[in-house]
Amino acid sequence: TKAQGKASVEAVFAEITNAAKSANETSLPGFGKFKVKEGLSEGTQSLDRHDDTVAVARNLAFTPAKALKDALNK
Repeated sequence: TKAQGKASVEAVFAEITNAAKSANETSLPGFGKFKVKEGLSEGTQSLDRHDDTVAVARNLAFTPAKALKDALNK
């Protein structure tokens, strides 16, 4: 049913979110990988910045699987 499908999709998203919070990579075979990447926050890369505290931003990156790339490029 529509409700069961929605619950299944929400469960998958919840697991991806939990893995991301733990900085773990999540892989969905045939679809792709979700991975947490850390970098500097926007605006903190100034060369004249003398402050030792730099804000770190965590972002979720997605890398599509080869099967998904192939399907998109047919």
